[in-house]
Amino acid sequence: MKRRTFLAGLAAGSVASSVEARAQGTATPTPATNQTGGGGQSTPTTHTVEMVTTGSVERGHVFFDPIGLFVNPGDTVKWVLKNGSHSTTSYTPDNPGYSGDPLIPKGAKPWNSGVYKTAGKSFSYTFSQAGTYDYYCIPHKTLGMVGRIVCGKPGGPAEQTAIPNTDKPIGLMPPSDVIVKQGTVSFPYVPTTNHGGPPVLFWGGLTTFVATSVYLFGVYDQRTGRYDRLATDELGIDDGEDGP
Repeated sequence: MKRRTFLAGLAAGSVASSVEARAQGTATPTPATNQTGGGGQSTPTTHTVEMVTTGSVERGHVFFDPIGLFVNPGDTVKWVLKNGSHSTTSYTPDNPGYSGDPLIPKGAKPWNSGVYKTAGKSFSYTFSQAGTYDYYCIPHKTLGMVGRIVCGKPGGPAEQTAIPNTDKPIGLMPPSDVIVKQGTVSFPYVPTTNHGGPPVLFWGGLTTFVATSVYLFGVYDQRTGRYDRLATDELGIDDGEDGP
């Protein structure tokens, strides 16, 4: 057999084998992607964070939900105003109400949506620099309306700096390692304990406090005769204590 004929036959056999392999679904698979915490390759994803007011603003019922979010480089976060008047604003100099050091990774682009007042209005930002990003709502940062986004892995000045100008942190800022592990941390964030499961000590302590308060108020009402006065008032009995 001539050498040219042999090579031609070999090439034809390779093409036929490749076609057969594809027909049987044995082609080389594409790498798997990971779109949540833990890093790895990912397809760009858009995540949504709501800007919310519930109840009275004076009581601090204003928040971002989720308060903690993990994204991969190339992902986009879309903040949507659910109600109230809010902004999403990075902790960077020259942004309204903040003049301290940046709390986003070095080289990352700052952002400021401005204050939105129309429900449904949104602002988007694409994260490209790995690290930790802290941000706030311009009119409500002192009420604890702050949030954290970890892109790729924790890092940068936000990891070494406490949240500034927050007098009422009603939603504690979740640590970055918790955000990476969970992917999404809903508001409010309540730290867990080493006793496992939900924050048993926190809720147990709150329940005990409420029960104790109810008991003490009950004892007070009985000793002062408040229950007796309420009963006579309800029945329309004049006990002579209210004067003419």
